Amino acid sequence: MGNEHTVSFDEAIALSLGLASSKPHHEWVSVFEALGRTLACEITCKKNLPSYNNAALDGFAFKYQEGLSELAIKTTILAGSVVEPCLDAKECYKIMTGAKVPSDADTIIPFEECLLYDEQKIVISPSIKQGNALRLKGEEERVGASLLSEGTCLTSRDIALLASQGINMVDVYKKLSIAVFSTGDELKSPWENATEDEIYDINALSLVALLAEHGFGAHYCGVIPDHLEAATEYFARMKQYDVLVTSGGVSRGEADFVERALLKNGFKASFHGINIKPGKPTMMGKMGETIVASMPGNPLAAYVNAFLFLIPVLKKLQGQKKFNFEPIDVHNAESFKVKSGRVNLVLGSVIDGKFHVFGANKYGSGMVKPLVQSNALWISDESIDHVGENAPMRILVF
Repeated sequence: MGNEHTVSFDEAIALSLGLASSKPHHEWVSVFEALGRTLACEITCKKNLPSYNNAALDGFAFKYQEGLSELAIKTTILAGSVVEPCLDAKECYKIMTGAKVPSDADTIIPFEECLLYDEQKIVISPSIKQGNALRLKGEEERVGASLLSEGTCLTSRDIALLASQGINMVDVYKKLSIAVFSTGDELKSPWENATEDEIYDINALSLVALLAEHGFGAHYCGVIPDHLEAATEYFARMKQYDVLVTSGGVSRGEADFVERALLKNGFKASFHGINIKPGKPTMMGKMGETIVASMPGNPLAAYVNAFLFLIPVLKKLQGQKKFNFEPIDVHNAESFKVKSGRVNLVLGSVIDGKFHVFGANKYGSGMVKPLVQSNALWISDESIDHVGENAPMRILVF
């Protein structure tokens, strides 16, 4: 491939997101299995929240009138019990939190705000206001209102909302099928013994874990053979996956057999090469309907580029409406240099609203320690060659 496929950072973001042009099929899952799944349809309110007038706290419920002072206790209402309206003048109910308030009461005074109370009567404070501590039917949401939109990735808080509606099955998009593998005959799996001339396969495990952190299950499919014909045959067996993630074998200085093997299987690159550091060789495109994301071989570059370019694509492909990272505003702690003419991906840590660059921005893309000791990423502009102390920055948090 020629240099015409090398793109800017912004172009790479747009082109990668453009690969996610379809949505998965639907399936129904139990609400107990719905955490992290993406809604395939809107959820509307079927049951008013709350579904009846109820007490916000333990106390006494009565019909408010000016000048009320002493009230007799008619009966006690526990949560879950239903009491028909039965108050006479100057009477009240003793009521527990969450209990249904009969229609002849509109105000609740907590025990501790009564001037006096015993088993038979109460003396109310003149400062109590009408409607105090009364939760009205439908005040939070009314029947027909939209509760959750299609494309919502369900959190534990969303599950609480589903539970409030008595929903036990939800229509969600099917999980993506993702394969992750590495390239290089020198790579060994963690359960194998690596000699001085061999290295452990860092990328596959870190990428599988990164995807899992963002809600995506991936199959580890081992190491692609370092041979064009074998690699071509290998990719031909992978077309059942929605997404293939590779690392290594895409740098222009290498044999570049990954791209050649993909091309023999109908691969079309959206881009091969981004004007960034680290991660210039990054390549993404499609092999038929399968999205292919080929990350650099260096562990730091593979991780950071997968975070920036692959995770948003997966979220969009999964049908999620929110797929872009939300940057946060901080200030730079100590000045450091970057190389202008390209976008620099700079690792560091955010502590008390300040960005602390890792190692004065002097580290290699083959390292692992900068990843471990960083919790944030800053993306430079191509025109910038240094960042001053206390300069405002927008960063992404891992």
